[in-house]
Amino acid sequence: MFYVYVLKSKKDNKLYIGYTKDLKKRIQEHNTGKNFSTAQRGPFSLVYYEAFKSQKDATTREKQLKQFKSTYGHLKKRIANSLHEF
Repeated sequence: MFYVYVLKSKKDNKLYIGYTKDLKKRIQEHNTGKNFSTAQRGPFSLVYYEAFKSQKDATTREKQLKQFKSTYGHLKKRIANSLHEF
């Protein structure tokens, strides 16, 4: 399986969207500073993920979430309660 995920930084409350084949390992990498783009923003909480059988479907979805502000806004509305719990 491939996962598209949304993390929320506990440091600056901003969201990070990514994709991976190993979700647990990837979250651990973000939280231990092993990911260059998020090293200064951790720790993170997982607030949302979607699972796909196809890597291409996962990367397409990740790009959709990152590119379209309307989709990103829709996602924030969809997971609004999850965003406020952390």
